[in-house]
Amino acid sequence: MRVGVLTGGGDCPGLNAVIRAVTKSLINHGQCEVLGIADGFEGLMLDPPGVKPLGWDEVSGILHVGGTILGTSNSANPLRDAATLEHVGRNVRALGLDVVVAIGGDGTMSLAHGLAEQVGLTCVGVPKTIDNDIANCERSFGFDTAVATATEALRRIESTANSHHRVMIVETMGRHAGWLALEAGIAGAADVILLPEIDFDLQAIVDFCRGREQRQRYTIICIGEGAKESGASLTVRERIEQSPDPVRLGGVGHVLRERLQPHLRSEVRTTVLGHVQRGGDPTPFDRVLATQYGHHAAQLVLSGRFGRMVTLQGGEIGSVEISRVANTQRTVPLDHGLLTMARDIGICLGEPCKQDARPAAAGSH
Repeated sequence: MRVGVLTGGGDCPGLNAVIRAVTKSLINHGQCEVLGIADGFEGLMLDPPGVKPLGWDEVSGILHVGGTILGTSNSANPLRDAATLEHVGRNVRALGLDVVVAIGGDGTMSLAHGLAEQVGLTCVGVPKTIDNDIANCERSFGFDTAVATATEALRRIESTANSHHRVMIVETMGRHAGWLALEAGIAGAADVILLPEIDFDLQAIVDFCRGREQRQRYTIICIGEGAKESGASLTVRERIEQSPDPVRLGGVGHVLRERLQPHLRSEVRTTVLGHVQRGGDPTPFDRVLATQYGHHAAQLVLSGRFGRMVTLQGGEIGSVEISRVANTQRTVPLDHGLLTMARDIGICLGEPCKQDARPAAAGSH
């Protein structure tokens, strides 16, 4: 069997761990030939296609390394026109690929599903996203590392906020799902957490910050890039029209700073974490999870269970049909236990909320 492996979408800690596990499992248990496809689906759009053999030695020593040895792209769209589709189909046939293991997020899974329908591309999917927003999967690799990175940033920023008595806004990634802002905000002791799922009320945040000005004299706000004020629009940084995911968000932290500053005595500053959340070595948790996902993807290939994506549900590794993942996202349910807990311990979620009635001598966080 000849198997292609590609990494699509934004880079993510743990990609190399998946590549390593897929390749070694296929070679060791299936005597398969494995080809690495360069730069996601873009490699199948090239003439000649961008591929390289992946052997045991090529994937050794990469478990802990961030990024992807295959390269990736979040702008390649093989579904954009009939000519491109036909070209991709010819390349797949010329390479003799029996199946492609596509490692990526909801965009990659949507492309894989579309290619399966349009040109008969046989795929097995592996979920990858720091946003943790892939449907029917409770934990994607890369998320734990991103949470750890954002948490450390929040803790470092708190010392500056405390020293200067500032309101410090930290913007995380998370376009439509607030998992990253929520978990990092809780772990990093943020006082306000703003998510894409809950449009925030500006006055509620103003009142909350004013209350802290009388006590701790500083406030930490963690905001996902897809959050927005009630009645407002998403903060769009740019659009890339040829991309299957053309909208790029970013900058809502600066918008919030401009909205808050006139109402507060404290100076308001914003830090946008950006791509630092995607980079660096994966945490031990993500190395193990990515290896499990890669191993299970190889098992799906060897058993001929195509058209499925590896998943984690109820703490168990399994799989679901890629069609159940394509063009959908997993957002934070409004009744999620973490939201209830956050409210109960006094974190403001941007909803109209009661003022914290603790005495002035009470401690922070």
